[in-house]
Amino acid sequence: MVQQQKPLILIVDDSPVNSHKLSTLLGSEYDIKTANNGRSALKIAAREKLDLILLDIMMPEMNGYEVCQKLKNDEILKDIPVVFITAKTEDESETYGLELGAVDYITKPFNPNIVKLRVKNQIQLKLQQDILSQMTLMDGLTQISNRRAFDAHLMREWKRAIRIGSSISMLLMDIDFFKQYNDNYGHIAGDDCLKRIASEVNFLHKRPLDLFARYGGEEFASILANTDLNGAKIIASKILACMSTLNIPHDYSSVANHVTCSIGIASLIPEHGMTHDQLIQKADHLLYQAKENGRNRMEYLDN
Repeated sequence: MVQQQKPLILIVDDSPVNSHKLSTLLGSEYDIKTANNGRSALKIAAREKLDLILLDIMMPEMNGYEVCQKLKNDEILKDIPVVFITAKTEDESETYGLELGAVDYITKPFNPNIVKLRVKNQIQLKLQQDILSQMTLMDGLTQISNRRAFDAHLMREWKRAIRIGSSISMLLMDIDFFKQYNDNYGHIAGDDCLKRIASEVNFLHKRPLDLFARYGGEEFASILANTDLNGAKIIASKILACMSTLNIPHDYSSVANHVTCSIGIASLIPEHGMTHDQLIQKADHLLYQAKENGRNRMEYLDN
């Protein structure tokens, strides 16, 4: 049985004592990251898939209000719920924080039971919102991410890659001779074929920031965050091996007696002025090359 991943909380406090207290209090139920200043917090938020941020207000250089404002002004990070940690009790201070987009306040000194309850409530709300969002981003046939989810995820990860200077890779995958499969085995069998492939290949994408989606018809796509060409080739090799292991009979294919796929692999480090369409076009061109060069293979260009 696959162990369910715990929600991830970022604790931001310049006091090691406070960070340790909160980490100890919450660590048995949640995965915890810590930062001792605002700049580090923003870097972690850009890199990790956070479910909640506990944010101290009074910090040097960049206070909690400034950090919250930067989070809420960022298209990628704006939906992460923020709970302020503060010794301030003035209504005016609380109002200002809520106007910035915070969802709650925790006051010092901490009451352990109240902290646990407030964190639990916010995590539950976040998970419910995630479920509702996922329902609109799921392909009805294969039950994996749909094209809308793909487009949104690619835009987010593209911006993240520009911000942190990391590689991003994309695989475009097309089922070989799928029209012949449908024509000879029937559309119900064709749907079952797509569902089996989607389920097995999706399992290969285990990292939280990776996405495998139905791109359209018999095409699928992978977005591999913080992944260079070599890493993308490893995933593509696993997909090709998976297709062989599935061994779905296809007597009307001219490349094998089972269902196969062709894959185009694109990888680059995005820079300001570039668009994510360049990554898609590159992967699409290499997918075309894979088909032209015999199918049941991957094609890529060394960077």
